[in-house]
Amino acid sequence: MTASTITAACSDTEIRAALEKVRGFIEPRLEASLAGSPESAPRLVDAMRYALLAPGKRLRPALVLWAAQACGGTWEGAAPAAVAVEMIHAYSLVHDDLPAMDDDDLRRGRPTCHRAFDEATAILCGDALQALAFEILATGMPANGAARGCAVLARAAGAEALVGGQMDDLATERGWIADLRPEPATVQVAWMERINRRKTGGLFHAALQLGGLAAGAGAARLELLATFGAAFGQAFQIADDLLDAEGSEATVGKRVGKDADRGKLTFPTVLGTAESRRRAVDLADAAAAAVAPLGAAAAELARLARWIVTRDH
Repeated sequence: MTASTITAACSDTEIRAALEKVRGFIEPRLEASLAGSPESAPRLVDAMRYALLAPGKRLRPALVLWAAQACGGTWEGAAPAAVAVEMIHAYSLVHDDLPAMDDDDLRRGRPTCHRAFDEATAILCGDALQALAFEILATGMPANGAARGCAVLARAAGAEALVGGQMDDLATERGWIADLRPEPATVQVAWMERINRRKTGGLFHAALQLGGLAAGAGAARLELLATFGAAFGQAFQIADDLLDAEGSEATVGKRVGKDADRGKLTFPTVLGTAESRRRAVDLADAAAAAVAPLGAAAAELARLARWIVTRDH
């Protein structure tokens, strides 16, 4: 075993242990958020629980909590924001998996929500999770930060980011815009970066900003977190593309190879796997460098950035 392999193994152990601490903290709070009321439809609540409490790495809550920590805040103070961000993420997955969208039947090793329940229930589940996310953020954050926090999350979840990015992704796949495949690689890469910055990176950016806001961070620290998020989001998506190209369904927990089957533009199909991996590593290093001024309090963020491009699921 080489020194670099030993270092990678140590880093993997450290970040998995850190993520396990996040899961131990956030999952009881996710469950408590779905306690419901006498007016809640039982089938809808069951679907919301199925989607929100599915096994997962809880990366977005981790970003909220670790950003707050990096800016001198506490996990407890950032918990409502962490719960809200994970609800938006869960809703987006439920809707992305629908037959009219990506038409997936497996998510996190289990049938997707519309397969486990039905399509109408899955649509309403996503709607309810999105609304509940903003209720929790508005009532859980301090009054002087709640409005700004809701604005940050709304922008990340809307037409300028997550939803708009998904629309652009569908547009390239379904021929609603000019075919980009004959274009030079630089044009294709710029288009993929635009989609990734919005569809994937927007929610990462919001998670980091919400963590900083929960800690009372000023403009300088929020800018460091924004720089980290921009590089982290691109690195994450390239790594996700590589997993779809090279991973196994059993390990990844969802169908793989579907991007190539649909003729979708991805970094591996445009640049090849070796160049894609190099680019992801460079972006991860840039993300880690961005939060270096925050010192040891940002160690988990830096570790996560470097781990995200080596993960196998």
